[in-house]
Amino acid sequence: MDLFNYSRRETSIVNIGGTPLGGEFPIRLQSMTNTSTLDTEACVAQAKRIVDAGGEYVRLTTQGVKEAENLMNVNIGLRQSNYMVPLVADVHFTSNVANVAARYAEKVRINPGNYAASPEKIREHFIPLLNICKENYTALRIGVNHGSLSERIMDKFGDTPEGMVESCMEFLRICVEQNFTDVVISIKASNTVVMVRTVRLLAEVMEKEGMRFPLHLGVTEAGDGEDGRIKSALGIGALLADGLGDTIRVSLSEEPEMEIPVARKLVDYIVQRKDHPFIPGMTAEAFNYLSPSRRKTHLVRNIGGERLPVVISQRIDGSTEINPPFIPDYIYSGRSLPASRGYESEYILDGDVWSGEEHTWPAFNYSHLKEIDACPAELKFLFIPYMALTDEVLDCLKHHPEIVLLSQSNHPNRTGEHRALVHQLLAEEITNPVIFFQHYQEDEAENLQVKSAADMGALIFDGFCDGIFLFNQGSLSYSVVDATAFGILQAGRIRTSKTEYISCPGCGRTLFNLQETIAKVKAATSHLVGLKIGIMGCIVNGPGEMADADYGYVGAGRGKISLYKRKECIEKSIPEKEAVEKLIELIRTHGDYIEKNNS
Repeated sequence: MDLFNYSRRETSIVNIGGTPLGGEFPIRLQSMTNTSTLDTEACVAQAKRIVDAGGEYVRLTTQGVKEAENLMNVNIGLRQSNYMVPLVADVHFTSNVANVAARYAEKVRINPGNYAASPEKIREHFIPLLNICKENYTALRIGVNHGSLSERIMDKFGDTPEGMVESCMEFLRICVEQNFTDVVISIKASNTVVMVRTVRLLAEVMEKEGMRFPLHLGVTEAGDGEDGRIKSALGIGALLADGLGDTIRVSLSEEPEMEIPVARKLVDYIVQRKDHPFIPGMTAEAFNYLSPSRRKTHLVRNIGGERLPVVISQRIDGSTEINPPFIPDYIYSGRSLPASRGYESEYILDGDVWSGEEHTWPAFNYSHLKEIDACPAELKFLFIPYMALTDEVLDCLKHHPEIVLLSQSNHPNRTGEHRALVHQLLAEEITNPVIFFQHYQEDEAENLQVKSAADMGALIFDGFCDGIFLFNQGSLSYSVVDATAFGILQAGRIRTSKTEYISCPGCGRTLFNLQETIAKVKAATSHLVGLKIGIMGCIVNGPGEMADADYGYVGAGRGKISLYKRKECIEKSIPEKEAVEKLIELIRTHGDYIEKNNS
């Protein structure tokens, strides 16, 4: 794989109704209804909204045979309105439901974790499904979810990327043996690190076994608002940047049609890199793409080493904000300091105007190496693009351990150039920290969130990020830009600055009003920085998919909620009206609740 120059992975073509996937076809967008699959009218109406927003596949839950059979009526309702979108049946737990759904849907999704028996039993149940799919020209998605692996796989591999890949591969090998090729694969997790590493590993294992099946990408339970957008763009974008992925779903805890424009922005932003100018990067021997660790750097004050990545913000207009929601570690103010400032953040000035004032530091560009030599500061920032990383600059870095690099790029594939710079440092065994300077001109928060997260994804998961500097010249407030930077670091699991919510997007199985509930839980817990809280609509994606969460709020029946401490159910079937209060009591009992500071 070329880590520096974008091209899509070559895949086989999968026929899904009249909308083929893979090969040279565009990266397809999809969403999932959150209405009851037995409610034909509601499903048809919602599917239409998804298609009108740009969705190319619509998935519906089929938790039972009745729901699977009703796909016929949903299909008829859509075709009568001239909507030819392929329907995807989502099957959980009961594998025989897939046999029914395959007769009425253009694609069926199964979870290998629900085939918990021996390899022999898997063949006994799975091969008849493949035969039904062949007879009905139905495609299949093998969808592995983190947290729902079979007991047999868990016993052998544990809850690991290797286990997730093997769970998938034993099904794919049967598909190959049975000459069934209309197969798509997904491996998903709410933990972006797990998701990215596992898909990378899956692609590698398939390549070794000569398989070219297309990939469906998604971050499960990404949440809503800016968190859902950032987490999805970070995880999905990291893989798209490496040419992996043929269809995506951005899973937001919002109305399904809201997912499609976000997915469209993400895909369009990545694929515009096609045929970009060549980046002459060389992969460093020390780098392990499949299992990367944080790049070894030395500590420069509070940057690098084992320290958390820093956030740099900019205030070149001299403005200040009162009580901003997030306080950056450093503020770049360019040619002059603001008239008033607090010292919670330190300031960065251009090197030629820096006077040595306390709590301030100089920044230079690569043409000012002599000035760097003469400057006495114990911390110096150096703006530098990859193509300016000359032997002279490399020699300067070796003699000046106090330099922190601000990697910058105006290349159409800025991720590739940033990567190339760090790989050059690795090859030269230079350990100066690297902060990624990302420049934008956005007026809409969603655009900045999607683009910046997509640009940072691979860099974070590769272990290269000692800090982030988002410089936006649009009309967005500094608070929005800073929140995006902190959100990216949290989504990448490398710096926590707020409560994390692992919430599902909802589907026909959801047992309460998801959006209202998320708002209530957030209102009560958003001040609990560092806590992870799962909010799941039903038991199917509950305990397994929120395995990362400290506490869980899961639908147990109509009007009933069960509460979890990690994977352990603590209270069952609580009336929904009492559930948020009971959740707070549970958090308080375990010593994780602090009272709100309303000052």
